[in-house]
Amino acid sequence: MSDRIIMAFESSADETSVAIVKNGNDILSLETATQIKSHQRFGGIVPEVASRHHIEQVTILADAALTDAGLTYSDLTAIAVTFGPGLVGALLIGVTAAKTIAWAHNLPLVPVVHMAGHISAAQFVAPIVYPAMALMVSGGHTEFVLMPNEYEYIVVGDTRDDAAGESYDKVGRTMGLQYPAGKLIDEMAHRGAVTYQLPRALMNDGLLDFSFSGLKSAVINLKHNADQRGEALDLDNLAASFQDAVLDMLLTKTATALKRYPVKSFIVAGGVAANHGLREGLQALLASHPEITYIPVPLKLAGDNAAMIGAAGDIAYRHGARAGWDLNAKPGEEFAYLEPDMEFHTPM
Repeated sequence: MSDRIIMAFESSADETSVAIVKNGNDILSLETATQIKSHQRFGGIVPEVASRHHIEQVTILADAALTDAGLTYSDLTAIAVTFGPGLVGALLIGVTAAKTIAWAHNLPLVPVVHMAGHISAAQFVAPIVYPAMALMVSGGHTEFVLMPNEYEYIVVGDTRDDAAGESYDKVGRTMGLQYPAGKLIDEMAHRGAVTYQLPRALMNDGLLDFSFSGLKSAVINLKHNADQRGEALDLDNLAASFQDAVLDMLLTKTATALKRYPVKSFIVAGGVAANHGLREGLQALLASHPEITYIPVPLKLAGDNAAMIGAAGDIAYRHGARAGWDLNAKPGEEFAYLEPDMEFHTPM
């Protein structure tokens, strides 16, 4: 059987990325252009600025990816691309580039959901054994994704308001930290101590949903009230207290999810998966579940990148997923949610 060589495009937010992946688990090349400096002065991603950067970089990165891999378009099996969710203008640049190359070189076009990419990055560490579950934690998503079988994704728990990564950035802005704030808060938390009492929502409801809005608001109010009184808060301690609350919610819900669903693999994915506190907490939690293979995505692939889209694209390609030339960006694309009458059965 010949190798599957997939060129993948990712442009859902502020990273322009092109990769070439072999057989879903071997990165032949990965080219990524970051836009962080362009957005830092605004405190977040500006969609129009992101789209313009994607236009400038996407074809350059495609050429570089081929050169680094020592390949030509004739060596490729298919083109994979993120079509949602994300910023509509940013997504359109990647989709248009992928469609153009696929059409010009008579290659199959494979549509990929962004979150499937994050989860599939685990394949660069170890094969995913099904049934599996992923804790998807990023700037836009905090959810549990159940995978009874390969290429089957079901959301069994979601955030009801802010995502964890979004809360990190908003709290960081209040603390005067530069965007993106997640890594900085993680570093500060390891220097500080838990000294401020902060709320944890939905902790005892038995459900797998999250809510970070109340926690975020509590930190913002604490900081603003201190500023009004002329008091100086210990920001390292504030970061430690905030992160302790976030991790408490994530780990408590994860423990519930693992008891409820007898899975064989557990994956932590998304930008917040790079958080050292979260990785340490999950490592300790999964140690009490030796029957489950714990697969944290590599730190260098936790953020948005095209290699993960290549891994997910390989799965989608093998399952016959193909898009037509009318493929469009779908900024609100999501996985299916667990239906009330849906049952979970462990495959024999």
